[in-house]
Amino acid sequence: MRVTTWTEYSLIISIHLARRGRTGGGPVAARELADAERLPADYVEQILLRLRRAGLVESVRGAKGGYFLAKEPSAISVRDVMTASEHQTFEVNCDTHPVDAARCSPDSTCSIRPVWHALQQRVDELLASISLADLMKQEPQVQELVGISSAG
Repeated sequence: MRVTTWTEYSLIISIHLARRGRTGGGPVAARELADAERLPADYVEQILLRLRRAGLVESVRGAKGGYFLAKEPSAISVRDVMTASEHQTFEVNCDTHPVDAARCSPDSTCSIRPVWHALQQRVDELLASISLADLMKQEPQVQELVGISSAG
């Protein structure tokens, strides 16, 4: 599993919108969001479009328009953001890019494939258990939430 720039930027954008919503800041323009988070404006526009298509953000047109979260931060998981931006959280290579058509066929037996599928399931479960509201907390609190000691 590799966390892409798309995913990282999508989470930064989503957390920004969550924080802005909490303070009553109203919709934020894509350019303003890009400037505030020091992200490339073209990426921000494309990511916001993907998040809007997934129903995670809404947009308002006009001079005071912009983007805002469509749901409460506690109702949007990291998995939701990742699948909106990447269409998946974890790519099982033998499913998407088979090395050998015979060996990687769904009909063939493969002792490795169940390991990747189990890992995908566990990754998805972890990501689904963490909300944007959780990510608005301080790092030690998030470490505790995901079961990592602050020393590690």
